[in-house]
Order: sequence, then structure tokens, then C-alpha cells
Amino acid sequence: MSSVSRRSALKTFAAVPFAISASAEAQTFTKKTLRYPFEVAETGFDPVALSDLYSRIVTAHIYEGLYRYDHLARPFKIKPNTAAGMPEVSEDFRVWTVRITPGIFFQDDPAFKGRRRELVAEDYVYSWKRFFDPRWKAAAFPTLGELKMLGLAELRDVALKGKSFNYDTEAEGMRALDRYTVQFKFAEPQPRFIQVMATPDLWGAVAREVVEAYGDDIPAHPVGTGPFRLIEWRRSSRIVLERSPNYREVIYDAEPNADDAEGQALLQKFKGRKLPMIDRVEIAIIEEVQPRWLSFLNKQHDLLYLLPYDFVSIAAPNGKLAPFMAKQGVQLYRTLASDVTLTYFNMEDPVVGGYTPEKVALRRAISQAIDIDQEIRLFWRGQAIPAQSSLSPNTVGYDTAFKSGSTYDLAQARALLDLYGYVDRDGDGWREQPDGSPLVLQWATTPDQRARQRDELRRKDMNAIGIRVNFIPAKWPENLKSARAGKLMLWNLGRSAASPDGQPSFDSGSTTHKGGQNLARFDNKRFDAIYQRIRVIPDGPEREQLFLEGKRLMTVYAPYKFHVHRILTDLAWPWVDGFRRPPYWLTWWQYVDIDVEQQAKAIA
Repeated sequence: MSSVSRRSALKTFAAVPFAISASAEAQTFTKKTLRYPFEVAETGFDPVALSDLYSRIVTAHIYEGLYRYDHLARPFKIKPNTAAGMPEVSEDFRVWTVRITPGIFFQDDPAFKGRRRELVAEDYVYSWKRFFDPRWKAAAFPTLGELKMLGLAELRDVALKGKSFNYDTEAEGMRALDRYTVQFKFAEPQPRFIQVMATPDLWGAVAREVVEAYGDDIPAHPVGTGPFRLIEWRRSSRIVLERSPNYREVIYDAEPNADDAEGQALLQKFKGRKLPMIDRVEIAIIEEVQPRWLSFLNKQHDLLYLLPYDFVSIAAPNGKLAPFMAKQGVQLYRTLASDVTLTYFNMEDPVVGGYTPEKVALRRAISQAIDIDQEIRLFWRGQAIPAQSSLSPNTVGYDTAFKSGSTYDLAQARALLDLYGYVDRDGDGWREQPDGSPLVLQWATTPDQRARQRDELRRKDMNAIGIRVNFIPAKWPENLKSARAGKLMLWNLGRSAASPDGQPSFDSGSTTHKGGQNLARFDNKRFDAIYQRIRVIPDGPEREQLFLEGKRLMTVYAPYKFHVHRILTDLAWPWVDGFRRPPYWLTWWQYVDIDVEQQAKAIA
């Protein structure tokens, strides 16, 4: 929408009810094809290099973990995937042994030189060792590193001293006991390790031959054992996958709750069907909200995975499907997301960082000046609820009773700034720092219409307390790179839960994740102690109390301003059947069916 004038945009909005009847360019579908857009560009498809959601959605359908989440069970149930059964676990949660199902094969690839390549235990050992290899600069390394697998840190230390990482050196913490048995040993208890094994987008099996064949170009050559394989990729533009001919016999079988009417209906409809039910997935990257919305209305896409918030009042006023869309058979899905949006303050920045009282007061004042109710009403179009901490809904540790204390309060924000010397000394209407130097926030943002809407709200908030702000636009991947390097002062972003446990949300405050999930570079010994304790003890009252203390520490020092948990709205045309957005995991394509005849007729 950046190239569209405000006047022409209003004309487009007025024409929306008629745009829905406009047909897409005629196509003939001979395969069941799911077409939908991503709102953010991917970065690549090598699990070891990933941190962005959209690349991980793709890799989750190419690679496979040992375990998986039941597609219909809520809140969650974990089942064997490539594993032959549930793991054998020692009483102290330090030893996990898993047997892999024989007869699972990788997708065909020239790296295998014409032979069928079976998945074996050593593939998981190799794949996970890659995260410890400094060569790959794995964004998710801290997640595996803090598990303290015996012997892996020593292998990494050798490589950090200038030697190549030796994949053939056996480490006690991660071994193939035989062709089909893998064992993990830890220095500390890991009671929730099965949730790590159920995350295929990061911890899926990669074949060593493929990595060695493609080297640094491996992000363009994903080869896994999953239901889909990549057949076309135009960076930041188009991604096409098709059903893998090597995918084993897997049928639709799930365990929805007895009182889950939707889940029970899906099970009855699809139980026993071979997966995946579709043949092809075509993804377009459409970052601007208006073209993404219109591409769905014009039936160029079958599914709108996350309806842009600018159009919620048109498509789903008051949470109900608009009559003009219902008449066309459009399906509406609404979900409270397991996510949180936030602003982080760089704790090492000379202006907003630091732990002295005046620096804490500045961050808390900025946080209290942000009008979340207005943000929900105007920016999220009512499709969000206020967030009080880093914990996401539907995760262990999330508590609706917890209140952060940083709610909107202009009077208190101004009083804090006055008390700690952030006053207007020269009478120009803007506050200076206590030492008299300029107080200007350098707020990172992205160059799109949606971000500009949010930025205008932030500018209004900061103007109300006399703080100047410059918004510095850059593409999202560029901002992420700068954020990891500690070069941004403030930035808005969101985080989605990848598991039902709340501990990963505390990565944002742990010093072990500085430059990773801890973009604020927060450093607090007590928080670190809480974080480490939460990792190793079973769920229960002690763990809940530690979550509460950790949230309070975040509130006191204010390295983040937590904004909202989103309500997600998805739309699908009537020829899409079986869609259900997962709360944590990313695999769902194989559970969707397409009525090809209805699809072709609608867009002819």
C-alpha cells in the first residue's frame, strides 16, 4: 500500500464487496493445490540457520522430528513420529533413549547418488551436532547448548579454537547405540525434553551427504523425510512444494477431546485417509496488506493465513463473518494466539539501557506512556488482548491474574521523568537527559504501511510525555541482524510459542540467550538463577512460583514493554477442507484437503 495514495486506497476499500466476485486468472488444476501468501519473506531452509517463523513453517513440512503433536488434541498430546514408540526415560530425566521406526526414507536427491537413503539414528546425531558446530552460527544453538548434553560442549570448544568440528568423535550425550536407536544423556534433569524432540522445523533429521554435497548452499536444498519436498524457490517471492513420493504410509488419526465438537467432526470426516491429502503447496510472499487481502478476494489464494488487521472490520465485524463473504461460502477461523508482541530496550544502549534508577525510570515511563487500549482498538482492530509478561496464552506459567504494573498512565510517566531529571531545560517542548544532552529515541521499524500505522501511534504516545522519537526503517531481516548485534536502541516485534512450556519465553531475559532471544541483552543474576532452576524441575507449585518471580523482575527493570496477545483470524474458500490452526506446532498442510472441481469452477 506504500505506492497507493490515501485517496485511491479509500476507493479500494469502498469497492471491496464487489471485488470478491472478480475471478482470478483462469487456471486448470490437475493436482490438489493449496495456494496461500506469507506476510514476511523467508530466509532459507536449513534448520540450523533458522530463527524466523515463515522459513520454519516450510521446514516443518520437509523435515521430521522423532515426535509430533496430535493435530486435534487440545491443549496438546505428543505422539511418536519417526520414533517407533514413546521414549525410555530414566527416573532423574537425565537419560532419554528412543528407537526409530525402520523403513523411513529421505526424499530423493542427487547427493544420494541414485540410492534410496533410509533414516537411521546417526542422522539425528549428526543433525543435532550441527548446532554445536561454530561454522553454521546456529541461531538456536543456545537452546541445545543449555540442555548440557554430555561431551558436546567440549567438541564445540575444540572447534572454537580454530579446528574443524569433528562429527565422527562420539559424545556421550548424543549417540547412536545401533542403527535405529539414539540416546541422549544430560548433566542435568530435562523433564520436558520430549517437547524439543517434537519440533521438526529445527530439530528434524538432515542427511550428512546432503550437507556435504551442497555446503554453504544447503539453505536452498532442503532434503528431509517429511510429507513435502521443495521444487521451486524464488527468494522473497515464491515457494512451491509438492507431495514427497518417498513419504511413508501415514494415515489421519487423531485424538480430539470428547467435548471438542469441531475436532470430533474433523476426525470423523478424515479418519483413515492417507496423508498428505493434497499434492502441492504454492506460497507467494506479499508483504503489503492490501495486495495480500485482494489476492484472497480475487481467489488467487485459497487460504488467507492471518487476515490483515486493517480488513477485520470488513471481513469479520464483531467476530462474525460478513454477510457478503458468508454468501460466497468463505470459512472463518478465530484463535487466541500463543504469542506476544513487544518492544525491547537495548540494555547496553547509552540512552535507554543500564540499571541505575534514572535509566529504569526512563524505560518504565516510556512503557507507561504507550496506550495499549488505543493500540488494540486502532492498530489491531480489536483483535488482541493486553499482555502483562513474556508468557504466552496456552503455555505453562501464563497467568491471567498477573499484572505488570506498566499500564497506561501519562501522569505517572511524566512524574517519573520529572523526578529523575528528564526535563525540558531549554524550553523547546522536548525533554533532555539528566546531564542535559538530547533525549531522542531511535526506534527501528519496517518500511511498510502497517508499520507506519503503528509508528504514528508510538509518536503520539511519546509526544504526550515530551520525548522525541526518530523511526528508522529497514527490512525485517536487516533489523533482526542489527538487533542480534546489539545495534538497535528499540524495536517492535513478536514471538510465538513453539511448545506448551513457558520456559522458552524466559529466554528473552537469560544471559545465555544474549544476541538471540534476549535481544534486550538483559543481564540479571537472580533472573538467570530462576531461569536455570525452571529448566530442570518438573511442573508444579515451585515452578509456578519461579515463573511469577521472574515476571516480577522483568517488570521492575523493564527491559521490555509487552504489548498484546493477538487474536488471529484466518479465512478459507469453501473448497478448502480440514483447516485448523495449531496452537504451537507448525505442521498442518498434510491435514488439509482441496476440492479440485469446486476450486477450478470458482476461479474459471
